[in-house]
Amino acid sequence: MPLPPLVRQLVDAKLTRYCSDKVSSDLHDKLQVLHRVRGNSVTIYESRPMFNDQSRKVDTVVAQFRYDPKDSTWALYYADRNSKWHLYVDADPSSNLDDLLAEVEEDPTYIFWG
Repeated sequence: MPLPPLVRQLVDAKLTRYCSDKVSSDLHDKLQVLHRVRGNSVTIYESRPMFNDQSRKVDTVVAQFRYDPKDSTWALYYADRNSKWHLYVDADPSSNLDDLLAEVEEDPTYIFWG
C-alpha cells in the first residue's frame, strides 16, 4: 500500500533536506545520501562510485522507515550484512518521523552509519 499523498510529500521534503545536509557539497561527486520510497517504506541509502570502476555506483542501505496507516506511525528498521531488514527495537514506533530520524542520526548502537 503506498503512502498517503500528504504523508509522501512531507516525507520527501524532510528526507530530501536531511540527505542533502548529510554530505558537504564538495563531496557530492564522491558520496551521496539519498532516499527512495517504495509502497509504505522509505529507505535511506548511500551512493558512491565503485572502487574498481568509478563510472559505476554502488548503493549501501542505511535505514528504513515503515509507515503503518492503521495508526499513522512509523517503525525503524536496520539492515544486516545481507541487506535483510530487522526491526530496530531500541526505538519505539512513533507518529513523528523526526523521532526516528534523530535515532538514526545519533546512532547509539553504530548500526546505521557504522
